[in-house]
Amino acid sequence: MSDDSDVLAEIAAQARRSGHLALDTEFMGEGRYRTLLCLIQLAVPDHTAGLRIELVDPLQDPLDGAPLAEVLADPAVEVVVHSGRQDIALLRRRFQTPICNIFDTQIAGGFAGLAAQTSYETLLAELLGVRLAKSASFTRWDARPLTHEQLAYAREDVVHLLELASELQRRLSASGRLQWAREECRALEQVSDDRHEDEIFARLPRIRNLSAAAQAIARELVAWRERTAAAQDRTVQSVLGDAALIELAKRRPSTPRDLEQIRGFSQGGLRRRGAELLDVVRSAADRPHTPLDRLPRHTPPDPADAPLVALCEALVRARARESDLAYELIAARSDLQAIVAAARSDAPEPDVRTLHGWRRELVGGELLELLDGRVSLSVSEGRLRIGP
Repeated sequence: MSDDSDVLAEIAAQARRSGHLALDTEFMGEGRYRTLLCLIQLAVPDHTAGLRIELVDPLQDPLDGAPLAEVLADPAVEVVVHSGRQDIALLRRRFQTPICNIFDTQIAGGFAGLAAQTSYETLLAELLGVRLAKSASFTRWDARPLTHEQLAYAREDVVHLLELASELQRRLSASGRLQWAREECRALEQVSDDRHEDEIFARLPRIRNLSAAAQAIARELVAWRERTAAAQDRTVQSVLGDAALIELAKRRPSTPRDLEQIRGFSQGGLRRRGAELLDVVRSAADRPHTPLDRLPRHTPPDPADAPLVALCEALVRARARESDLAYELIAARSDLQAIVAAARSDAPEPDVRTLHGWRRELVGGELLELLDGRVSLSVSEGRLRIGP
């Protein structure tokens, strides 16, 4: 494993020359406020050895990550990952850099006739005939030194990644689906593991049932919980559970004895944090807050729409099967419910993924025609038929 920041500069230079960089990460989230990035595996084409692999320790202090950050943000370098949403989010936060030109082999596999969540091992076996013996995934990646087993495991995650991406791109180019896959991968450029207090507050259980005053207290408790968990690097639920937070907001305790009447606190927790919690509850009364019941909310699906949703799903599945695409890439049930609800109420088209880009080209426009009566579905000889 490399402990020299100069290696990142060398890897970055090779990635720029070749136009390709494969990466994976190992991380641990258990018991922490935010997932900890523990290891970075990098692979680049090498004109002498064929492939250069480096394992970089992000826990090393100091580590000059600028060369890696610059190459990750370089649109001329293709960054290859597998199921890379978490990897991208962690690297963006660790090195404070955008990451672009991403090619995710799991996403690409869905456009090549494999299931949407196909594992790395399965893709390698199916497309390259390579079999891996994975053995160290659930180990302590934050411990040092890493074992020989862990280091071998980590190298395996990138040793075939560039070759796999090349094979997928060859197949997708032949089927005319490569640009669709690239379009889908572009969404990964926006992924983040940032925590947004307003969104966390809005997802609290039964939050809309509280009064405006109680919601204001809940909002302040969310902010306090985030600060406390971040300072102590603990999960937010271990600091203050959702159920206890809602009860605090509802009951508005003003004394330590009031706190003792609320479930979800240990005696130790009350001693450590009781005074802080009472201060938060008191201060919330002076802060303005827009009640959630005045904010837009998603309209619940109408049970009467179920037959039309099922009809739309049949059409999407038929087109997915014909196109050798994973159905999950095209539409979620919530997408179809929104499309049906808008058609029923003569509302504008909903802003759902099925009506944008390649999905609209494949089936989105046809769904609108189906709901407008211009396309019909029928069964003939045991097969679904789609026609005018």
